[in-house]
Amino acid sequence: MEHEIQPWRSVLYMPGSNPRALGKARDLAADALILDLEDAVTPSEKARARDLVAQTVREGGFGGRRVLVRVNGLGTHDCAADMAAICPAGPDGILVPKVEGADDVSQSVARMEAEGAAAGVRLWVMMETPRAVLRAAEIAASHPRLAGFVMGTNDLAKDLGAGDGRGPLATALSLCLLAARAEALVCLDGVFGKFRDLEGLRAHCVEGRAMGFDGVTLIHPGQIAVANEVFAPSAAERAAARAEVAAFEAARDQGEGVGVVDGRIVENLHADRARRLLARAAAIDALEADRADGPPAPQ
Repeated sequence: MEHEIQPWRSVLYMPGSNPRALGKARDLAADALILDLEDAVTPSEKARARDLVAQTVREGGFGGRRVLVRVNGLGTHDCAADMAAICPAGPDGILVPKVEGADDVSQSVARMEAEGAAAGVRLWVMMETPRAVLRAAEIAASHPRLAGFVMGTNDLAKDLGAGDGRGPLATALSLCLLAARAEALVCLDGVFGKFRDLEGLRAHCVEGRAMGFDGVTLIHPGQIAVANEVFAPSAAERAAARAEVAAFEAARDQGEGVGVVDGRIVENLHADRARRLLARAAAIDALEADRADGPPAPQ
């Protein structure tokens, strides 16, 4: 499962029309970037932004970070132009907004393939409308090229007429998580808009991790450190996981079905969960070591 071996703790939106921001992207500690051609770009800047983003992607130099590009909505002239410019550049993924069913996924994949997207360029979709949430299982199972869901909680809250807080969105978030997990997709939490409120962001991330999200989308570089900390296994969690794996394997070697750690039964399901946590921790360590070495120079 991709979401278990690739860190997605912090996924930062970056405006595709801002060359200064894009130039700094390679130095950021985010696990992944979303170079945005949709909401963050005014209509008059769309053409310049897509050329700038395509060039940035082609140059590379992002190390182990994943780079997604959010294109404009299906059926728009800008979407067609975005796909034509971005797919050949070879990002890790194309993020399509306002997807509402399996047909939208099929159309997105067909457009990607028509524009020469390599096999490694995966499709991601924004889950940001009531219809998308109600069809989450259909969308998740619709195509093998689909890699993940990104929750568009601001748009979803607007369409629902929801009040403040996460409570009104709980059902929608859970439905999308269930659908994503059923198909082994990555699922990323929506943004926390008060970018200077780091304690509020921490609470948002703690809740998101407890729900099961792989990470959170961000709107400001100042949010990265908190997201990385919260969505990473702590030292205590790593130690507990190692103890569970060791106890279960020792019991298994003695022909027993369960181990015991601190008076608590450890069955195969606990050992599997512990192994996944340790694999995720190792992937985070590898990515952070890659950052410490510095990004390669752009080609």
